[in-house]
Amino acid sequence: MSQEDSIPVTSFSQFELIEPLNKAIEMAKYSAPRPIQATAIGPALEGRDVLGLAQTGTGKTAAFAIPCIEHLLRRNKPGPRVLVVGPTRELVTQIEEEFRKLSRGTQLRTMTIYGGISEKPQIKKLERRPDVICACPGRLLDLLGQGYVDLSRVDTLILDEADHMFDMGFLPDIKRILGHLQKQRQNLLFAATMPREIRRLAEQMLVDPFVVEIDHSVPASTIEHALYPVVEKRKAEMLRQLLQQDDFKSAIVFTRTKRRARQLAEKLDRDGHRAVALQGNMSQNQRDRAMKGFRQNNFDILVATDIAARGIDVEQISHVINLDIPNTPEAYTHRIGRTGRSEREGKAFTFITEDDGEMIRAIEKSIGASIEIITLPGFEEALLPSRTGRKNSSGKSNRSRPSSRSSSRSSSRSSSGPGQGRKPKRRRSSASSDSSRQNSGGDSSHSSGNRSPQQRRNSADRSASPAGEGKSRRSSRPGSGSQQRSASSSRRKGNSDSQNR
Repeated sequence: MSQEDSIPVTSFSQFELIEPLNKAIEMAKYSAPRPIQATAIGPALEGRDVLGLAQTGTGKTAAFAIPCIEHLLRRNKPGPRVLVVGPTRELVTQIEEEFRKLSRGTQLRTMTIYGGISEKPQIKKLERRPDVICACPGRLLDLLGQGYVDLSRVDTLILDEADHMFDMGFLPDIKRILGHLQKQRQNLLFAATMPREIRRLAEQMLVDPFVVEIDHSVPASTIEHALYPVVEKRKAEMLRQLLQQDDFKSAIVFTRTKRRARQLAEKLDRDGHRAVALQGNMSQNQRDRAMKGFRQNNFDILVATDIAARGIDVEQISHVINLDIPNTPEAYTHRIGRTGRSEREGKAFTFITEDDGEMIRAIEKSIGASIEIITLPGFEEALLPSRTGRKNSSGKSNRSRPSSRSSSRSSSRSSSGPGQGRKPKRRRSSASSDSSRQNSGGDSSHSSGNRSPQQRRNSADRSASPAGEGKSRRSSRPGSGSQQRSASSSRRKGNSDSQNR
């Protein structure tokens, strides 16, 4: 695969699209093509495979939807003919909405397939042979196994957020889906990052692809980053203070756990903010109402776990606030990609504790820039993370006292050299993979190909309330659990001995 030069275009009319599609683009108020659209639409219209490397918010959905709709309108055949596979129900819903918007005034039919809801309405829509299917892998494989889906006519396949699907353990499912498709087809693969496994999949799937790279390794340049030191118990207090800033319009606040997202949204609502939670324990109807209310400005604050880091396309978000620092640099990039969209300005604030030094360095290495540390007045008691080698906005150096958690991680690697600036390695297990699939919106129904259809349906229904999302790491902290009890017992014994003496 090689990068090719592209001829920039300044108007959609240069693509010579069919008239109904041109009218739909005008009705959608798309004035000029965004960079990824100007570069990718032409080769896709020619039928070439495309590898698109771009962050969310760059306009890539229209970059593949427009050529797909053009092909569908010019060649009227029974469907389904276009299959779009994405990792979460929020994302596939957003993609399907984009297809509907750009096919307005035509007879094209679109639909979504994902778990967590009844499969009966989806089966009914499949009977009408839709032209476009936007699906999550789990429920799609379930319906394929039951014989309700026929993918033999699909001549265009789009894998969107392919790197996120790999993170969630969907790569084997994608390969199973490929086995149901005809070999002669057009393939378009889009991702924000390109891990080795996804690059290998692209090499196997794409034929002489046209490669489009739009700043895929760094967040949008319109985003202002900042780190705010704070002790854990005062995070909610700091959040309330930041939300009082004059430039605040709307925000997504990311937390690590479902319970914290729900409780924080309730607290903010009691404070007078229009806040709502979005997390994996909510039913699909609840999640739809939360997202619809946020998009329509009925809510100013969306408190979410990482299920919302992808698939939210709300251009008016002024702030992304990481109440809990992400677990990976990639997660940081995807979270803050919810602001600064469509070349608008945005702010990304991350609350940090003294234990977050390693992750800060990994994030800064990933985005290729240092992030300013700002000490908010009234929160000066917070210790700055160790080993960042940085100063805060007041000019004070980082305190050198290593935290207990950082010390334990450092000592465990002492035999292999310093490596402190190295990006943390992520270890996946089958359990974490299952949890990630559940967080995708009910797509754990495919975990075993030997189960009966009823078992698969039951599993898809149960996945509306996924377990294990964002469990806290209390047991990994020094001095927790049995260690605390042991230490307490030792102190009591020492006091008793002292008294006896």
